[in-house]
Amino acid sequence: MKMVPYGQPITQEISVRSGASKLSGRLYHPTDTPRAIVILNGATGVPQSFYTAFARWLATEQNIACVTYDYRDFGLSAAGHPKLSTATMADWAVRDAQAVRDYVATTLPGAPIWIIGHSLGALTLAFQDRMDRVDRVITVASGPVHVSDHPWPYQGAARLFWFAHGPAMTSALGYLPGRATGMGSDLPASVYWQWRRWCTSRSFFADDIGSTLPYPDWTAITCPVKFVAVADDQMVPPSAVWRSMEFYRAAPKRQLTLEPAKYGVPKIGHLGAFRRANAACWADIIA
Repeated sequence: MKMVPYGQPITQEISVRSGASKLSGRLYHPTDTPRAIVILNGATGVPQSFYTAFARWLATEQNIACVTYDYRDFGLSAAGHPKLSTATMADWAVRDAQAVRDYVATTLPGAPIWIIGHSLGALTLAFQDRMDRVDRVITVASGPVHVSDHPWPYQGAARLFWFAHGPAMTSALGYLPGRATGMGSDLPASVYWQWRRWCTSRSFFADDIGSTLPYPDWTAITCPVKFVAVADDQMVPPSAVWRSMEFYRAAPKRQLTLEPAKYGVPKIGHLGAFRRANAACWADIIA
């Protein structure tokens, strides 16, 4: 592991083994002993660099260490072209997230562990092991969304992504071309197909339980869980975020809706809660 000066805080490049894959990540560490360490599980197709400003803010302003990382075969964790990957969404959200949490528990023992899950990053915590060692969970814009949940006209674009150009390009090329489909980042085909199945099924990921997904323990998470929705999120509207509360049956729960006007910004949206331009909402997210 290489220590790299990054102003304040210090960033440490980390490498985490997840099965046969090696995940690339960064630890943002405050100058003092951290009061907690956040594992930031990112959204689908969003590279860890997107969360840099938020991670640095946690370390410098809140004395909280933060680990960001890229899922297998994506971003800095990519070992080759995405068309060669067999990674699934379950690999990302269950196995890779578990591997990073186990790494943190081993390398930074004693620090309370918080999970901040953005979108995909908080959907499958009940499928993971050792959740009793987590002290706090914050979900942001995360919920089991069905294509019919999206408002129009966004729903029209989503339907094209799931039923028209998305599957056509993925079938033809062997991967999802990010720029051509509006994703921005290329995705392995098996990630796209599982994502598509979840978001176009009323049962979401239920049909994958016992196959690509292990059996969940809906009562395993007993730490406090905060559900953060974004009022103008067209991808995962607040109603879908509240639906995810069913995944945390034994946990004390709180809800928060981020309203753009409250923070003096024109919009936040699905990704915007972690953008530097919307930093005014960060203290409320972790409060």
